[in-house]
Amino acid sequence: MGTFKIEGGITLKGEISPQGAKNEALQILCAVLLTPEKVTINNIPDIIDVNKLITLLGNLGVKIQKNGPGSITFQADEVNVGYLETEAFKKEGGSLRGSIMIVGPLLARFGKGYIPKPGGDKIGRRRLDTHFEGFINLGAAFRYNREDHFYGVEAPNGLTGTYMLLDEASVTGTANIVMAAVLAKGTTTIYNAACEPYLQQLCKMLNSMGANISGVGSNMLIIEGVAQLGGCEHRILPDMIEIGSWIGLAAMTRSEITIKNVSWDNLGVIPNTFRKLGITLERRGDDIYIPEHKDGYEIKTDIDGSILTIADAPWPGFTPDLLSIVLVVATQANGDVLIHQKMFESRLFFVDKLIDMGAKIMLCDPHRAVVMGHNFKSQLKATTMSSPDIRAGISLLIAALSAKGTSTIQNIEQIDRGYERIDERLRALGANIVRV
Repeated sequence: MGTFKIEGGITLKGEISPQGAKNEALQILCAVLLTPEKVTINNIPDIIDVNKLITLLGNLGVKIQKNGPGSITFQADEVNVGYLETEAFKKEGGSLRGSIMIVGPLLARFGKGYIPKPGGDKIGRRRLDTHFEGFINLGAAFRYNREDHFYGVEAPNGLTGTYMLLDEASVTGTANIVMAAVLAKGTTTIYNAACEPYLQQLCKMLNSMGANISGVGSNMLIIEGVAQLGGCEHRILPDMIEIGSWIGLAAMTRSEITIKNVSWDNLGVIPNTFRKLGITLERRGDDIYIPEHKDGYEIKTDIDGSILTIADAPWPGFTPDLLSIVLVVATQANGDVLIHQKMFESRLFFVDKLIDMGAKIMLCDPHRAVVMGHNFKSQLKATTMSSPDIRAGISLLIAALSAKGTSTIQNIEQIDRGYERIDERLRALGANIVRV
């Protein structure tokens, strides 16, 4: 396993550009299975999870042509559906959460789709019911092998459009059902659909391929099925989670940093949520400028003076992927904040590592933590720790960069799953970080 050695307490400075969005890439890459024509995707992040999915597509028979950094052309004109029933696929598909989204396109185009129980972050229960209930509503037959945790859906006579009300606004569930419905006969209406920017990007890409999806950006999508889709060229948005990570990094290390080309219009409440923590950030064109916070940052209270609560919610609410960042940033703020992680019950369990570093955090239950900020009067102390998942891993890395002394972070493959060449990019800002 790889390790980061980090000398903390160093003020950083400079510009950084966000990578392409991981969560969009996983959806967009699966959509190439919907057409035999060429699909070119640009701004693909070079990270473990995305590269695993690209390898999986290659093993399914998709032709892959690399055009340059972050640009790949895919052509799924000779897909080997039989690969889905091999032991190699069971092992490969089970190592990646995003692999679940190949099922919708395969079901729509080839009449069947299989997947082993997907892997990914261990952040609590992550149900798949929404995906498969959607496929069943479209007319697919469902089966599940409990012995090897293998899921399957089949529709040899094709799918038929229908009305459905999703039991939760699942992003991957919505994406999977949309990709299945675009080739179904008739009209599909999806109510309580996820509407985050990356799902909007998927819908826009599918429409450019010849799909007929309306209501994009709302929680009701109406899909008129078409007989076939064609090729297209698509560019992935910058990663909003990485952008939030850099904002948190700048505040915690009291550094002057400019984040380039962030697609402000797709950031939603993220900038204002960090402003509630007292962090100053300015919009300069399509960039975010964060000045050096020499005097720290003060958490705002609610209007009536109550302690600030920051909670996650489906889009356009605050994304759960940034709650870990907000929590670690709050450890050096002036004031207190309640962090309420509603969507995943294990995502706050990394706070014991921050407490070991000297942070004042009270874990109330699996979903809530109260953070009492130090106001930089007491620096976090360096320690040795292990990254439990992608977002906790980057939060611990930010903590280590602000801490006094040399910290060690183990299991950094978890960080590499979501962040491209992060040690190189941090060194360009002046950080002292070494990959061992």
